[in-house]
Amino acid sequence: MQMLAGKPWPLGSTLVHAANGEPEGVNFALFSAHATRVELCLFEFKNGQWQESGRFELMPSSQQVFHGLLLGAGEGLCYGYRVHGPYQPQDGHRFNSAKLLLDPYARAFCGRWQYGPWQLGYARVDEQGRPLAAVCHPGGAESPVPGSPERESGSAGIGDDLWADPCDNAWAMPKCQVVADTRFTGKRLPGGQWRNEVIYEMHLKGFTAAMAGIPPELRGTFAGLAHPVAIAYLKSLGITCVELLPVHAFLSEPFLLDSGRSNYWGYNSIGFFAPHGAYSASDDAIGEFKQMVSALHDAGIKLVLDVVFNHSAEGNRQGPTVSFRGLDNLSYYRLHPADKRFYINDSGCGNCLDISHPRVVQLLMDSLRYWVDIMGVDGFRFDLATSLGRETQGFSNRAGLFDALLQDPELQQCVLIAEPWDIGPGGYQLGQFPNRFAEWNDRYRDTLRRFWRGDAGLLPELARRLSGSGDLFEHSGRGPQSSINFICSHDGFTLRDLVSYRERHNQANGENNRDGHHENFSANHGVEGESKDAAIKALRARQSRNLLASLLLSQGTPMLLAGDEFGNSQSGNNNAYCQDNPLGWLDWHRDDTALGAFVRRLIHIRRDCGFYDSDDYVHTDVLQAPRALAWFAASGEAMTPGHWGEVQCRSLQLMQSRQLNRSLQRAESLQLNKSHQLSESHQLNKSRQLDMSPQGENKLQTEALLILLHAGDSNSHFCLPAPPPGAGEQWQLLLSSEAGRDELQSCYPTASSFAVAAFSFQLLASGGRYLSSSAKGASHD
Repeated sequence: MQMLAGKPWPLGSTLVHAANGEPEGVNFALFSAHATRVELCLFEFKNGQWQESGRFELMPSSQQVFHGLLLGAGEGLCYGYRVHGPYQPQDGHRFNSAKLLLDPYARAFCGRWQYGPWQLGYARVDEQGRPLAAVCHPGGAESPVPGSPERESGSAGIGDDLWADPCDNAWAMPKCQVVADTRFTGKRLPGGQWRNEVIYEMHLKGFTAAMAGIPPELRGTFAGLAHPVAIAYLKSLGITCVELLPVHAFLSEPFLLDSGRSNYWGYNSIGFFAPHGAYSASDDAIGEFKQMVSALHDAGIKLVLDVVFNHSAEGNRQGPTVSFRGLDNLSYYRLHPADKRFYINDSGCGNCLDISHPRVVQLLMDSLRYWVDIMGVDGFRFDLATSLGRETQGFSNRAGLFDALLQDPELQQCVLIAEPWDIGPGGYQLGQFPNRFAEWNDRYRDTLRRFWRGDAGLLPELARRLSGSGDLFEHSGRGPQSSINFICSHDGFTLRDLVSYRERHNQANGENNRDGHHENFSANHGVEGESKDAAIKALRARQSRNLLASLLLSQGTPMLLAGDEFGNSQSGNNNAYCQDNPLGWLDWHRDDTALGAFVRRLIHIRRDCGFYDSDDYVHTDVLQAPRALAWFAASGEAMTPGHWGEVQCRSLQLMQSRQLNRSLQRAESLQLNKSHQLSESHQLNKSRQLDMSPQGENKLQTEALLILLHAGDSNSHFCLPAPPPGAGEQWQLLLSSEAGRDELQSCYPTASSFAVAAFSFQLLASGGRYLSSSAKGASHD
């Protein structure tokens, strides 16, 4: 092979073809503003080990990019870099050419990372700060590798990272692989609209690791999620969008490996282009991922990836040197201005990428475009997204990465979701992200948890959350869909554990139960953990239904944690980040079919009723308006300031109404007959046809939903308010969290006394499709 000058763009490894279309070679381009030399190292796997087969020096350019065209090279070639430059941690430089480094733009990796002292860029020292003998291979006198952000001591030795380690780590490093970029050719779903979605947050492996009906060799992989059994389950549930925990290539932290555990969740990325190899059932992770996307899209399900752009897997200054640290530490990371040996740690994971650097912005933007154009995904959820907008003066929703993202023509149709916090200064930024972003709404989560737990004084806050959190999002021109409502997520209790445990039980994580959220706003309802008491089990089941009904019938975009629909438990562990085992996987044997049917019905009601697809907030309580939202006390009276101020009141009624024109009536009537063949409520929908008779031609057609929420600890009665004009004179019970009650499908006249159980949720409807002849004749006093 021969190395020519090549070009400084595009970054990464790119297949080059001659004018006649024949393969010519591979162009390599690597950014480093402070390196003095860069060597490209080629590898082959022979006789059970990696062997270096060639080494070529890249040419520097005025653009701070080292580049070269390797003639005769092609797809599948394995490579890495050795980067030369000063090793001066005090100045922010940690170059060490003894360390083989990964290309930040690599599309795939071959081989595996084998951790040990040889992965450190610095030499370990004794108590006097003198370098110890290097351990370059297993069999030497090894000691645990530092690097956990929790393990770094402020009293570390003065010279504990000031000498470069001489060990060649190439034998223990994964290698980058040259891959041809081929655009996604599967079906693409319409973008740009974010209406009436139901998000399902899942861990790729955990979802199918124990799923019956999927071949064992496919479980826990991209192919497993693409399997017809998995797709059919999601479609039958009514899911429209899957949000996957990180699938970028990631590493486990050394302190976890020392204790025999691993990073299960994957929030420790080392490559922003390569899918995690362990998630592939085949040798072609890229192709398998694309097939998964196609399978989801064919079922009408979007795919959103959780991306971790705030930090990398290299940890703090005591962590391994794998890529960015050895390529150009000063450019890629935020360092303490007073002592550049130390990393700013707003992520809580040891380091922060320097999002203010244009080359870092370029890297992240190139990654987003790659996953959309080449891999076919529909959007992204940005982990600890405040870090992405933190500038010198603090957080700004006009930060460089946000501006670059919002103007990019290739990303205009993408779903963008922010986790609006981190642990840095001014880290909590809920409601402050740019207009196109939706945001995880933890105020919704905490308010609903507290209300159903029975906490007092929450009615005003509850009303704001149920109606879409306009106080948080409307100021920036966003609508209710920008609020990602959730009760549970991967980070915390599952729903079953939320109603079964008062305290976290994270002993299995090996951190003396100190990790994970301390305050969960949970309740065990009498016994900590599993119980055989029938009354406790019944209350927990009802509370689960209360929380799910509230979630799926609130304005905003609901997000359901995988497994919550059937009662999945993690035995009280609210931080299962290192539990790659049955504790962290979905336990399909625990399947609560009744709860699953309840969730399916909720989702179909939400999708069919037409009240949850608006781009705008409703501000009028005048029920004659085209759309209205009104609040009532349990007495049936319209809520007054006095009612809102009743601290001990735990009951509330919410009425939503809308007027229908005839074209909309006909379209929705047709839709009710033709859609959702898998819905349990299909036959019920067929009976709820609109009044399309000639006599109904000139009638004002109005529909209304009435939600009753009662978080009191004793049974009570509600007085039902009158439906809006044009919606009839009675209410039909559609759904109740009280076991078996909604099967009656009874109707109740205005001002009737409606008995409710302690801690219960009711949904009633009137008008339009709900005025069936059978309903009119079945009133109930």
